[in-house]
Amino acid sequence: MLRPAFRRNGPPDAAWYGSDHGPQPQADDAPRTGDDIRRPARHASRRPGAGRLLTGRGRRRRGRGRVRRLLRLRTVRVILALVAALCCWVAFSLGQALAAPGGGSLASKTAEWFRDHHLGPLVTFGEWLTYSPPTVGGKPQFSLAVPAGAKAAAVPRSQGFTPIIPAPLRSFAGAPLPGEGQWRVLETVDGKPAIFGTFLRPSSVYTSYVAGIVSMDQRLVSFQLHPGAEDPGPGNWGEPDWIPPGSRTGLLATFNGGFKLDTAGGGFYLNGHYDGSLVDGAASVVYYRNGTIRIGEWGRDLRMTPDVAGVRQNLKLIVDHGQVPASVNQNVIASWGATLGGGYYVWRSGLGITADGRVIFVYGPALNVQELADLLQRAGAVEALQLDINPYWMSYEYYKSDGHPSDPTPVNLLPTQQQSAYRYYSVYSRDFTSVYAR
Repeated sequence: MLRPAFRRNGPPDAAWYGSDHGPQPQADDAPRTGDDIRRPARHASRRPGAGRLLTGRGRRRRGRGRVRRLLRLRTVRVILALVAALCCWVAFSLGQALAAPGGGSLASKTAEWFRDHHLGPLVTFGEWLTYSPPTVGGKPQFSLAVPAGAKAAAVPRSQGFTPIIPAPLRSFAGAPLPGEGQWRVLETVDGKPAIFGTFLRPSSVYTSYVAGIVSMDQRLVSFQLHPGAEDPGPGNWGEPDWIPPGSRTGLLATFNGGFKLDTAGGGFYLNGHYDGSLVDGAASVVYYRNGTIRIGEWGRDLRMTPDVAGVRQNLKLIVDHGQVPASVNQNVIASWGATLGGGYYVWRSGLGITADGRVIFVYGPALNVQELADLLQRAGAVEALQLDINPYWMSYEYYKSDGHPSDPTPVNLLPTQQQSAYRYYSVYSRDFTSVYAR
């Protein structure tokens, strides 16, 4: 009986012998082919690199071997150590930013951290992906009607004092809604109207959006600049970065400051100390020691004197000598701030001063720079600047004593503003202004 020949480097398969030479194939064994004879499967299992017959276990072993060889390289180990160190630093630094006091949501604090570490383009791109343009048409979410008893026309004339009652404002949206553009008394000092407020729609296209406008009489109120806990940060400023208990008697209002100082195009000065330099040509709010303020261009209209207690600079004037300059529509993002997703129509705020010395504050959603300037001008401002932008930083609060003059209750002027009215009753990250009764 002839038996098949076998290669010398492997034993013959017992299944090819008869019953008198070894075990027979089992019933469930598949028949062998010629290829099986030339390269038995059990030999492939001993050689993990044996072509297409490599098992899953063999492939895993080969992969682990490659990783081990890669990790033995000094360059790879150095790179991994640097990556690990970078991750630890990012986690620590970002964790500190998120845990810092001073207000701000996790999203806003994360965005600020990215911008502070030269990653602003990533934030802008993310905001661009989520930016939604304003809605065309529609009606406001809240009533603009003036509450009974708060109408400016009902203000009594005090002996020896003539209140300045602003004229009603014409809506930019066409036919006014009930109460639109009508001034109401928000705060009084010794029975005299000190702060008026009103609501106005700034656009005939985006008619559901409402701006808040305030007129403050400097004969009855005084202004105080406050530093922020993070911007400008710790220093010998002589003023707290919040409104602590014991300093709330006579508090009438608070409102937000300008851009972060590294993007404001100017500096910050308070009680003899600086953050950055005061820049000629920058739009400036000057706070005097007698509690009054002036607004203008630094170096042309305003300059340092012994009476100056504080200066806050921010970009360029958007109302200058009663006129809105053409620059408000030029290089909007570069000149007037990185808006959410590069959108022109975002929350914006501004501060102006009238010819008779009243201070005008304007803020609201879905505003471009032109509309912000137009609102300030329509309210009577002859000099005005843009303050901060984007929804989280917008604020105007007025305060009601409600029988507790030492701890008045704050009220948001616009019910659509994002942060709590109590934001300045705890440490706050950005600079702001407080308004007190004289």
